[in-house]
Amino acid sequence: MNEMKFVVPVECAGTRIDSWLAEQVEGLTRSAAQNLLTEQAVSMNGKPVKKNYKLVGGESLTVTMPELREVNITAEDIPLDIVYEDADIVVVNKPRGMVVHPAAGNWTGTLVNALMFHCGDSLSGINGEHRPGIVHRIDKDTSGLLVVAKNDSAHQSLAAQIAAHTAYRGYEAIVVGSPREEQGTVDKPIARHKTDRKRMAIVEGGREAITHYTVIKRYRGYTHMAFQLETGRTHQIRVHMAAIGHPIIGDPVYGLKKDRFSNIGGQCLHAAKLTLTHPRTGERMTFSAPLPEYFTEILGKLERMQ
Repeated sequence: MNEMKFVVPVECAGTRIDSWLAEQVEGLTRSAAQNLLTEQAVSMNGKPVKKNYKLVGGESLTVTMPELREVNITAEDIPLDIVYEDADIVVVNKPRGMVVHPAAGNWTGTLVNALMFHCGDSLSGINGEHRPGIVHRIDKDTSGLLVVAKNDSAHQSLAAQIAAHTAYRGYEAIVVGSPREEQGTVDKPIARHKTDRKRMAIVEGGREAITHYTVIKRYRGYTHMAFQLETGRTHQIRVHMAAIGHPIIGDPVYGLKKDRFSNIGGQCLHAAKLTLTHPRTGERMTFSAPLPEYFTEILGKLERMQ
C-alpha cells in the first residue's frame, strides 16, 4: 500500500472531505475518493474518517492508496517526443489527437500505451492501472507538455506541487476576437454542466479556477495569446475564454459553430511551457515545446490576412 499525507488548510473549513481529496490527488474522482473513505483508507489521528465528514481546517490526513493491480493494457511502440527524462520523471511533448490514458472507446493508441512500451515497469502506480505515471492531463486535441512520474515518490512530489500551485503550466492559443486588455485574469469557478455532463461550465459554488492571460499579437478578428494556469480544472482555458467572449478557434465544444477556422480538427491550444521542482534534486526546472506545425500554419494565414 502507498500512503499519502496531507494537512488541510484552514481556509478549506466546511468542505466535504471527498470533494477536497479529489482536488488534491490528480486523477482521483469524487466517487473514487468516496470509495477510499468507505474502505476506511482515509484516517485522521489513526482513526478512519467518515464519508460525510466536513473539514474544519488543520487536520492531518493519511490516505492509503490501493496496491497497483496487474495492468491489462497493451504496451505499444508509438513514437514519443521526449523533452527530458531521468530516473524519476519523463517530460513529453504530446501530439495533438493523442488521448492521455486509456478509457472507454480509447483503449489503445494513448500516451499511456506508448509510455508503457518506453518505460516498462518504471511508472508510478498511484493513479491506478489505467493511468500509470500520469500526474496531470491535457485534452486529446491539445498539444504540448506533460510530466510523467516514474515512481510513487516522484508522483507525490509533483502532485503536491500542482495542488500548491508551485508547478507552473504555460499555454498558447489563438482566440476569436480581440480582448480589450493586454493582460488580465479570469477568476470564475468551474464545475460540470448541469444538463450536459460532458461539458464544463462556469458554476457558482464550483471549484476555484484562475487563468492569467497575456496578448502576444493581435490579428484581424483573432488574437494569439499566452496563458498561465493557477489551477488545473478540466477544460479550464477553453471554458474561461468562451465565458469572456473569446473562445479558442476550432474548439468543437465551447467555440463558434461557424468560423473561418471551425473545421481545423480541434481547439488551437498548446501547452508550451512547464516549470517544476525536481522531486529528487530540488532543482527548479523549466521545459518548453515549440508551437506545432498546425499552429504555425494558422498564424501564417492570419499574417496574410492583415
